[in-house]
Amino acid sequence: MIVVAPPTDIEANKMGFNILARAYEIFSFPFAGLGTSVRKIKEKPDQVKRVIKALIKANRFIRQNREEAIRALVEWAKVEPAVAATAYDSAIKVFSPDGSIPLDGLRLVIEQAKREAGITRDIPFSEVADLTFVREAQRELGLKVR
Repeated sequence: MIVVAPPTDIEANKMGFNILARAYEIFSFPFAGLGTSVRKIKEKPDQVKRVIKALIKANRFIRQNREEAIRALVEWAKVEPAVAATAYDSAIKVFSPDGSIPLDGLRLVIEQAKREAGITRDIPFSEVADLTFVREAQRELGLKVR
């Protein structure tokens, strides 16, 4: 068994491998994220919020414009349209429509990092994630705040 990301999964399937499951079918996990320093948050909060709003808009565009997103993927990744379409269809389910992250998935990330660092104390979300900017961006974009 191996773990691969699109479009490698489709290529492996063509070679005779079976796709047993997709990660999003098994558990909720923050596929990608945005990080910055506490200093940046304090010194340039407007910039942080603008970047978050841009990412939310990009994710919404990608989710709502399949053909255009596939064309962009073909050009950017230099892959065949069929490969780009398959990768899109496989990965689109993990693109957040509103910038929110799955908190149960974030807990998995925190627990894994604790194990790797040998930390035994409880680490609250507030020590690793500040959702204030996401919620502000969601409000400004007219999205339901979670």
